[in-house]
Amino acid sequence: MGLLDHLAELRTVLIQCLLAALAAAILCWAWSGDLVDLIISPVREHGVYFTAPNDAFMARLRVSFVAGLFVVAPFVLFRVYGFVLPGLHRRERRLVTPVLAWTVLLFYTGIAFAFFVVAPNVVRFLMGFGTESLKPLIGISQYLAFVFRLCLGFGLVFELPMLVIALCLAGIVSPRLLLRTWRYAIVIISILAAVFTPPDIISQMMMLVPMLVLYMGSVVIAFVLVGRRDRARAAAAAAEGD
Repeated sequence: MGLLDHLAELRTVLIQCLLAALAAAILCWAWSGDLVDLIISPVREHGVYFTAPNDAFMARLRVSFVAGLFVVAPFVLFRVYGFVLPGLHRRERRLVTPVLAWTVLLFYTGIAFAFFVVAPNVVRFLMGFGTESLKPLIGISQYLAFVFRLCLGFGLVFELPMLVIALCLAGIVSPRLLLRTWRYAIVIISILAAVFTPPDIISQMMMLVPMLVLYMGSVVIAFVLVGRRDRARAAAAAAEGD
């Protein structure tokens, strides 16, 4: 295919992805009220309010849009993967397919962990700072921004194993180096946990601990994969020498 053909194909892919996202958002609008009720369930006993006439509409619209993106994300990745697939060699295809699958799985796992585990506990902890005279008045826009930011942050940091393994397989760093510098890794992970979470110790610890587990697990996996690759290269070199 020529350059213009590639650009035309890319335009088709982008249009299909945008139409799919729009269609998913429209479908999710039918359940937007139930989705809003599900999202605000951790603070339902305190009450959630909207302070402008269009706040409730905009809240349901934002939830529909985010839920639509969440639903249509696999289709978007599939179309993008289908666009780049013809340009990959057979060996690259065998590598890209599991990488893409694990990337999607880790991202969704991070979002689910944030929504079902982290958000309720963080909200419960933060609500505990109220007093008899200090009562919560939670706005729907601020609360949705809080939950969406938390879910997005956990979805991104759960991609840490893919980053570590990719760096090791590319030869940029070695698993042994990552093990030797574990103290620096803890500092960097702590900074990331502080950036992607609200300024409270509960949410930061609930991000820090899984990230440390994912980091150490990815280093172990990188050891196995790099060792297997080096043995394969050594065997190929020996076969060529013979």
